[in-house]
Amino acid sequence: MLWTTIDTDHSLAAKLSSQLGVSKVAGELLVQRGLESAETAEEFLRPRLAHLDNPFEMTNLEAAVTRIEQAIDNKESVVVFGDYDVDGVTSTVQLVSMLRSLDLEPRFCVPRRLDEGYGLSEDAIDRVFDGQPSDLFIALDCGTNAHEPIAYLRKLGVDVIIVDHHQTKTEAPVDCIFVNPHVNDGADAPWLDLCTAGLVFKLLHGLLKKRREAEDPRVESIQLQDYLDLVAMGTVADLVPLRAENRILSWFGLRHLRANGRVGVRALAEVSGIDSTQEMASPDISFKLGPRINASGRLADATLPINLLLESDYTACKAMATELDEMNRERQSIERGITKDAEARASAEFADAPGIVLYGDDWHPGVVGIVASRVSRHFHKPTVILGAEGDLAKGSGRSVSSVNLVDAFQRCNELLDHWGGHPMAAGVSLPAANIDAFRECFIAGLKELYPAGLPEPSLAVSAWLEVEDLNEALLDELDKLHPFGQGNPEPVFGVRGVVLAEAPEPFGRGNYRFRLPPVASSRRGVSGIAWRMEAFPEAGVPVDITVRFAWNYWRSNRNPQVTLVDWKPAE
Repeated sequence: MLWTTIDTDHSLAAKLSSQLGVSKVAGELLVQRGLESAETAEEFLRPRLAHLDNPFEMTNLEAAVTRIEQAIDNKESVVVFGDYDVDGVTSTVQLVSMLRSLDLEPRFCVPRRLDEGYGLSEDAIDRVFDGQPSDLFIALDCGTNAHEPIAYLRKLGVDVIIVDHHQTKTEAPVDCIFVNPHVNDGADAPWLDLCTAGLVFKLLHGLLKKRREAEDPRVESIQLQDYLDLVAMGTVADLVPLRAENRILSWFGLRHLRANGRVGVRALAEVSGIDSTQEMASPDISFKLGPRINASGRLADATLPINLLLESDYTACKAMATELDEMNRERQSIERGITKDAEARASAEFADAPGIVLYGDDWHPGVVGIVASRVSRHFHKPTVILGAEGDLAKGSGRSVSSVNLVDAFQRCNELLDHWGGHPMAAGVSLPAANIDAFRECFIAGLKELYPAGLPEPSLAVSAWLEVEDLNEALLDELDKLHPFGQGNPEPVFGVRGVVLAEAPEPFGRGNYRFRLPPVASSRRGVSGIAWRMEAFPEAGVPVDITVRFAWNYWRSNRNPQVTLVDWKPAE
């Protein structure tokens, strides 16, 4: 892997370091995030909810609020339809909770992945209506490209609101109230990159403003900040850029998440193995809470995590959280088997191709997205993994940096039954008979889009440090940059000429524990861990290493720990 050092304006970094009273390294990290003045850096380090823009600046949001107010005032029947991933689940819970506080009892629904596929469909509409159409239908985290289902709803006499953040494939939907910044608003809008959980939070903000202006006594006890834990989960899990309003919402949301005020979150954290005394961080969402919420939608019905997050009885929450944990274990087992098979086939069949498309008629469609992520990372190629569902092949695509999956899928649009998503991730379904043609089209499209070949895999090093720089003072400064994720990547530090004094301790498959050489501030040396390494440096041999640096929590204690990213013999 190619190591590159991030180009940094060191004079500007030194200026910020002096003005803000932070270290040289912190100044460099701030500059790398595009922060060029003490004022903008201060806002980044100390976010404030007051920095959120007026929700009514967003196109069509006020119209959506007005229509929801009409439903409240007239006691109309309302259906809330969300997607089955973390973003869709947390968006649904937010809106249902708020409407219940305003004396409505909306029905809520998510698509049954294996029966109804992705997003809004006539089958899912018929199921939730069960012969009784609602007055208002609100679709969350889906609907941007659902032209026929929207027309079907309107034919039934149902008003429609769409709140979504996915990109449109053709044109914006009509005959509905459509809230989607990617389609409606300018590229410089501070709310442009909000996931649907963030958009719903803005919708609730606008609704509360209007109800307070109307002196509705029911909103006096409603605290909008109580929804921020849900926003943080949706935002971090959906891999949207953690900058601008996303950073503010996720920063505050993680603090609300740490408080575990929501009983369902507390129960889910317990079964996920999160110590109640530790601070919650974005990896806890990405690798613990999020996968358990997603497991239900992948294998069964995502109404279970919605019920969990709406429930206030601890015993009921613990039972639901335990069921989700069991589903997640089942998902992991299925996923491991498919991943092993897929990697072997990819190595044999796509060694010289710029992309990978694999189909297994016994592969579970609910886990192929995770498999696609693993395979794409392993081979550094955009990857589509498909499973069978009747006469259809359904699955997910995952890309690598600088390769736009949407561009590649658009070239194959005529072969696909349905698809949608982001440049880095997309869901797809197509007739099984089209798989070979799609595979050829996908790979040919990548060759046309990237005639010089895919970008070489590279690792961006934020700064080069000495071993003694990896100390608690640096961790305290890194804490102020959290949460890390898309648009605010966790820094990777390089250290040259490291010589391990002790032999590394192997455990599991390709995993190692080790210690950095002792220094004055750490007489034993900072502990380290490495995951899935094909080889590992021996004690006494000088090596250059790249690491991530964070607190390791264990039994109510925390200690500095590095995670090895890559290593090379010392230059």
